[in-house]
Amino acid sequence: MTIDLGGRTALVTGAGGGLGRAHALLLARAGARVIVNDIPHSGAKAESVVDEIRSAGGRAEAIAASVTDEAAVADMVGQAGAIDILVNNAGILRDKSFAKMSIEEFRQVVDVHLMGSVICTKAVWDGMRERNHGRIVMTTSSSGLYGNFGQSNYGAAKMALVGLMQTLSLEGAKYNIRVNALAPTAATGMTEGLMPPTMLDLFRSELVSPALLALVAEEAPSRTILCAGAGGVEQAQVTLTRGLSIAGLDGLEAAQLILDRLGEIGDPATATIPQAGLEQAQLEVAKASATR
Repeated sequence: MTIDLGGRTALVTGAGGGLGRAHALLLARAGARVIVNDIPHSGAKAESVVDEIRSAGGRAEAIAASVTDEAAVADMVGQAGAIDILVNNAGILRDKSFAKMSIEEFRQVVDVHLMGSVICTKAVWDGMRERNHGRIVMTTSSSGLYGNFGQSNYGAAKMALVGLMQTLSLEGAKYNIRVNALAPTAATGMTEGLMPPTMLDLFRSELVSPALLALVAEEAPSRTILCAGAGGVEQAQVTLTRGLSIAGLDGLEAAQLILDRLGEIGDPATATIPQAGLEQAQLEVAKASATR
């Protein structure tokens, strides 16, 4: 048995090449009608992906729009009709050390990755709620999850998408809207020059797309962060350790105790995966109550 997306329409942003193209091709193979989006001056690339899909017997349309343009995104969704699956893939890089980076270079990356995903998600959200079905994937990154030198703007935007995913998965649950995140490792035009030539074949984009397909299937999970690349798939999790109580201690004494016992506080053996932010407060209240 394989994943069947027949009757579903998927919108993939930034799909004129790289990961977006690979995602679009696999979604079409799974039976989805695919809206191939890219910025207007990459329209020819998007049309080329549509031709590939149609040549293989699939259904696809190209619609040019910048994900940061609310009116253009709204028009794109209006043209496309009901969107069942949204893959927020569009992105840019402006890599520099933070000391050399301008505020504008920081803002540009946040606008495309974070606000572009927000704008596209907002444009399809009400329709998904009304139809009681939706699958949304945010494209995060190991640079956001774990940091990467020279990518403070990119890392900040990518980690913000995890926070967006966490909350939207809760808000969408009763409407059967499942929201997940994908952290890919792939050799694309956006990462050109960042990988040695010998690694390019190993990190082909099409090796990431099966993880994307799993995250948008009918039986997809929600609030899941999959990492994928080079044929490997992993899961990243935001955990919370049991920690310790500093209730009743003077502030200076408490701060020193925290430093002295960081190893105990951070012991991964005590970690859990909270299902909502409130669980942090509940854990802290429980510790405070136990010390009284």
